[in-house]
Amino acid sequence: MLTVSALNQAVGRMLERNFPLLWVKGEVSNFTRAASGHWYFNLKDEGAQVRAVMFKGRAQYAGFMPREGDKVEVRTLVTLYAPRGDYQLNVEAIRRSGVGDLYAAFLQLKERLEREGLFARERKRALPGFPRRIGIVTSPQAAALRDVLTTLRRRAPHVEVVLYPTPVQGEGAGQRIAAAIGRASERAECDVLLVCRGGGSIEDLWSFNEEVVARAIVAATMPVISGVGHETDFTIADFAADLRAPTPTAAAELAASSRQDWLAELRGHAADLTRALRRTLADKAQSVDWLSRRLVSPSAYIQHERVKLLALQNRLSHANQIPLTRMRHGLQQLASRLAHQLPDTRHARRDLAELARRLQRAQGAQQSAQRQTLTTLHSQLELLNPQRTLERGYAIVSDHQGRVLHSPAELAARSEITIRLAQGSAEVGIASVQPRLD
Repeated sequence: MLTVSALNQAVGRMLERNFPLLWVKGEVSNFTRAASGHWYFNLKDEGAQVRAVMFKGRAQYAGFMPREGDKVEVRTLVTLYAPRGDYQLNVEAIRRSGVGDLYAAFLQLKERLEREGLFARERKRALPGFPRRIGIVTSPQAAALRDVLTTLRRRAPHVEVVLYPTPVQGEGAGQRIAAAIGRASERAECDVLLVCRGGGSIEDLWSFNEEVVARAIVAATMPVISGVGHETDFTIADFAADLRAPTPTAAAELAASSRQDWLAELRGHAADLTRALRRTLADKAQSVDWLSRRLVSPSAYIQHERVKLLALQNRLSHANQIPLTRMRHGLQQLASRLAHQLPDTRHARRDLAELARRLQRAQGAQQSAQRQTLTTLHSQLELLNPQRTLERGYAIVSDHQGRVLHSPAELAARSEITIRLAQGSAEVGIASVQPRLD
């Protein structure tokens, strides 16, 4: 006997086991975005419909919000909502119907360019703090251009704007956008370049997903800001640009800081500088007053110092005379006592001279004997010197590690040995080794 809850849970597990993750195509109806961020809608075709839910964690990466009647394709799991006993689709990903191939091409190109390093963070260039001229690559008829110009006129009317007109949609638009970026790069008359257009479908924005546009942005001689589509739209140009803005208006705001903000900051710095200067002047004025009170006449100061110097000179002279007199008297007393205490050293000097002569004769004899011994040892050592053996035509054989070889058994064919001769050494290769012949 099963309860209703157990039955629904069993059916749900069976659906999840038998229907793997798959793509389902249909039309959106009854779309609702809950306060929690979850999406609830029905997916239908001419003959049937099914409930679907896409939770907030997945919906935030969708790239667009579906509307009533949109043709979409969803990547989903088939599940059962147990409290109501309704089976539904748990949507993992969603894309507009018919753009699956485009999106796959987008992902392939993005992955390939990312491997080449075109999107690397270290390649990104910083925007200038005070641009004097801003370039814009877009269509002259685009609403995005009006938004950008209005924003720049409001925030930075002093900045010059250069338009590099190009179609941003249609056949060959990608090549023409890249050419406009290249033209701006060659002319090098702008401090920063905006590449922008308004929102649209993935087909409308596809020109900014072309490889030629991405490479033109990377090769530009100035920093590039991409402002293509709405906040949820991402293109290859966004990843290649030095900075991505969610909208064309945001790109204009990022390119030029508000003049009012800069002026307010400058006024604040000027006020701080004025206060600091006044405080410094007040401190210096107090120092001058304090020094002026200490200032005396130079002649009076010199006379005062002369008197001090004369007093110090007298004290020094008196201090030197007293110790010298005392020391002279003490030295005379010591000399008198020393004269009475000195022994008669004449006999000791004669004995010392005799001992020195005997020592000199003994040292001479010992040195002569040691020199004779050294000559004998040198002759013996010379007989044992390997160099003399080498000079008689012999040689020393060693391996590549410097180990001296004594037997043919220590040799191997196709190995190298070192032969040391009397006048140098040689590296020799062994062709073969034969046993000792008696």
